[in-house]
Amino acid sequence: MRRFQLLIILIALSLLEACHDSYAPKPRGYFRIEFPAKEYRQLDRPTPYSFQIPVYSSIENDLLNPNQPNWLTIEIPANHAQIHLSYKKINNNLETYIEESRTLAYKHSQKASSIEEQLFINPSQRVFGTIYTIKGNAASPMQFYLTDSIHHFLRGSLYIKEIPNTDSLKPVIKFLNQDVLQLIKTTEWKTIN
Repeated sequence: MRRFQLLIILIALSLLEACHDSYAPKPRGYFRIEFPAKEYRQLDRPTPYSFQIPVYSSIENDLLNPNQPNWLTIEIPANHAQIHLSYKKINNNLETYIEESRTLAYKHSQKASSIEEQLFINPSQRVFGTIYTIKGNAASPMQFYLTDSIHHFLRGSLYIKEIPNTDSLKPVIKFLNQDVLQLIKTTEWKTIN
């Protein structure tokens, strides 16, 4: 009987030792994200600007600035994202607006690993501006401003309403950056009365 107990103990110890050597934690995984097909529609609002927005988005007036009818929020609910747009008429203050936009973009530099600036020029529509691509764990991965240098100034910011984590949000940011670029490329100014 004693030999039998000793044999059981040896087998149990062998199994425990075997399990101990081969244990490895699973790497952290992220949910698979399904993206809709890229398709766009024209903005249908009485604003001094026009552009294309994704069909999977909706438009709201900026709730924090109800006295600004040309300030909009483009909601992209499937990706928990928003594009905030603010519009101002230029009155010999273009440099001030440009510097404000630059300052707001660079406020993310504390969390960003880098901020890239890219000029945007569409002379046929008189649309000029700068696109700020903010890399790293910043709340806003992309910001921009557009102007005709005389009358119109439009500023935009992409925000994802999740805890910033570059690793898990990279596919979402890449997907949404295409929508922001489509908005920028298709921007047109309307006549000011």
